[in-house]
Amino acid sequence: MNSERLIGTLRSIGAFLFSRYALRFSSRQRLEAWQARRLAHFMAQVLPRGQRFKSAQPAHLQRLPFMDKQTLMGDFAGFNTRGLSLEQVLPIALKAEHSRDFSPTLGDITVGLSSGTSGAQGVFLVSSEERQRWAGILLARTLPRALLPRLVCPWLAPLRIAFYLRANSRLYTTLASRRIDFAFHDLTLGLAASLESLERQRPDVLVAPATVLRGLAEAALAGQLSIRPLHILSVAEVLESTDAERVQAAFGRRPQQIYQASEGFLGYTCKAGTLHLNESHLHIEPQWLDAGRTRFQPIITDFSRRTQLIVRYRLNDILRVAETPCPCGSAERAIAAVEGRADEVLWLPRLHCQELAPLYPDVLRRALLLLGPTLEEYQVRQQGLHWQVDLRTRDAPENLARRVSAALNELCHELQLQAPRLSFGRWQAPPPQSKRRRLLMLQLPEGMPCVY
Repeated sequence: MNSERLIGTLRSIGAFLFSRYALRFSSRQRLEAWQARRLAHFMAQVLPRGQRFKSAQPAHLQRLPFMDKQTLMGDFAGFNTRGLSLEQVLPIALKAEHSRDFSPTLGDITVGLSSGTSGAQGVFLVSSEERQRWAGILLARTLPRALLPRLVCPWLAPLRIAFYLRANSRLYTTLASRRIDFAFHDLTLGLAASLESLERQRPDVLVAPATVLRGLAEAALAGQLSIRPLHILSVAEVLESTDAERVQAAFGRRPQQIYQASEGFLGYTCKAGTLHLNESHLHIEPQWLDAGRTRFQPIITDFSRRTQLIVRYRLNDILRVAETPCPCGSAERAIAAVEGRADEVLWLPRLHCQELAPLYPDVLRRALLLLGPTLEEYQVRQQGLHWQVDLRTRDAPENLARRVSAALNELCHELQLQAPRLSFGRWQAPPPQSKRRRLLMLQLPEGMPCVY
């Protein structure tokens, strides 16, 4: 092993040990004190290296403005400490997308594209040091104790990880080592193309979007796949209960979640099965969406990154907080669900006043889930007071359409909302590399304010 690779391995090991054993906060006060120290260092030593913040020098984080993907892409060079412009890095990312060769870098910088599910694709930058630390942190947060010996004991077989996503990246392949057999499966090739190599590898850890896990489960239940992964992680999509149950039926393991985006490693499932925000490495301000403080959009500041500056970045996701503390004892905020994106909230007029009320994704999904297995797939698109509902069923489509219409009308009656006009069509499967989008708000009803 050459010296550069050895240093990278030691950096990953250090990040693993520190994240798994040192950053274990059972007290919210201690966690916030740690965040305050890291934020102070970040704002004094890292932030001024970005052109956007050279003259800012704020005393408090809250004095800085919010940012989002549009802000970042509009001043790309100002939001990274290398001064790299979008014109310099975008061709590298686009070439990798077209060639499917994701190994080229710009010096030590990995350039990648986000999936673009929030409207437009974004570009992210990660240095080699950040990749190595990320690998250690991810393994520390997601691997169960039973699999740890496979990382360190030379007499045991290396840990086998199978990873499905639309695009590979050197960020992910950093996981590959003498003790980790890492296999990437390209979703643009379709699921069937991977089954033979997946069978040969027989992974211990299976990582994939929820819809892909569901597809692999169906293949296993049909006798086309005989793998028995010991740990299953859902990424990139909302994990619905029906998907989780099907995966458990096929593999005997309930999938856990990684909450990861181009903006950072945002959350992980603990040993008790609860999704926690990764607050040991991020500062997260909740932007509450309701008076009861049950749902919020996260505003993140990543004080662990040194290349691309993510500072008070408003994500488009909607998170629902857990109602009770997690039995694992972690002080990091427990999340009941990542419900989806803000444009998956549908809006309808209240019956007794001229204002729009939100229909959150989990409420709508639950109403449709109660229809049972007859409803195999669906998508709802809102344009004003009209909803286009596309369905897939083995039953007579008109029967299911009537049941869906009745369920939605009943839900609106319970919530004191005006029911939408419904049109029904046939559900069409998206390309295999696309994320599942069941709900999509394309146009608000006109003339009324939105009131959470």
